[in-house]
Amino acid sequence: MFIDEIKVLARAGHGGRGCVSFLREAFKPKGGPDGGNGGRGGNVILEASHDINNLLSLFYSPRLIAQNGDHGKGKGMDGRAGKDCIIKVPCGTLVWQLTDNTTAAVDSAAQPPSATAAPTTNGIKAVEYDLSKEEETYDSEKPRKSALLADLSTHGQRFVLCNGGRGGRGNRTFATSTRRAPKFAQPGEPGEEGFFFLELRILADIGLVGYPNAGKSTLLTNLSHARPKIAAYPFTTLHPQVGVLEYPDFSRLTVCDVPGLIKDAWQNAGLGHSFLKHISRCKALTLVIDMAGVDGRNPWDDYSLLLKELELYDNTLVQKPRLITANKMDLPEAPKLLREFKSKVPDSNIIPISAENGMGIDDLKNAMRNISS
Repeated sequence: MFIDEIKVLARAGHGGRGCVSFLREAFKPKGGPDGGNGGRGGNVILEASHDINNLLSLFYSPRLIAQNGDHGKGKGMDGRAGKDCIIKVPCGTLVWQLTDNTTAAVDSAAQPPSATAAPTTNGIKAVEYDLSKEEETYDSEKPRKSALLADLSTHGQRFVLCNGGRGGRGNRTFATSTRRAPKFAQPGEPGEEGFFFLELRILADIGLVGYPNAGKSTLLTNLSHARPKIAAYPFTTLHPQVGVLEYPDFSRLTVCDVPGLIKDAWQNAGLGHSFLKHISRCKALTLVIDMAGVDGRNPWDDYSLLLKELELYDNTLVQKPRLITANKMDLPEAPKLLREFKSKVPDSNIIPISAENGMGIDDLKNAMRNISS
């Protein structure tokens, strides 16, 4: 199961309360105040890791609760600090604050907004989003993402989701020259808590985009060691697949194969938003076109419709460097349609291949390397 969106409840630990105590020992029947301080509550921390590829663990444990701090004790003993709750998430995870804490629910059909640069906060490079259009797609029973808190894109990067409460001070800290026996102490502060929405957008160098049954999964198998499911029917691939493309000089590229797009994918037809968001971070795109027209469509129509879907979803996608991969060139209809395609789409970077028998794969690898550098 592949999970790329999840709503979680995070609660940091409460601080321990301070202690009211007075020293009573042999030969010290009326010792001074010696109440210890309470320990701080544990923090809830998210840590990016390249060893994880989805949010499946949070699907089964959506409550992230850190340990409370221990209370202070007599004889000046401070309480132990609560243990931090450190949760590992995949690289490319966006952390959103939810405004509606009671009725918020995960909605994969939400329209993703366009991102702009923003200043860094707590060492995290934040991203500001235009929420004007996004709010229109939500109703009262769907999550309202008010702010993007963090973009965890680097391995080992951490973000404190909720800070633990401070421990209360014991009565020994309130003793003064005029108040030598204070009989009060501070309670511990409560830890922060709230509902948050985690959204994964896969990080990859190249994104494979195309219609269902265009041969993207077969191509990914030839390019890398990834082994996605391959079958002769549409929507065999149901969630993004990432493969690593290796070169003789030991350099590498990551290639993301998203499920096939259909008409009106930008309006979330066929779960289009769930697929398109994963290519928004790619450096370059490779449009995989069925040049043999196996499904009865013209290749140039597929190309223009793919560009239209990308532009309507996010116009920055069509501005990325892209390749046109003319797949299924081993079929007899493909050469004629390729010539017509070149006449209708001039000045385009077309690479004829056959993902089935490996023809043109080396040329495609070199082109991918050049376009992503």
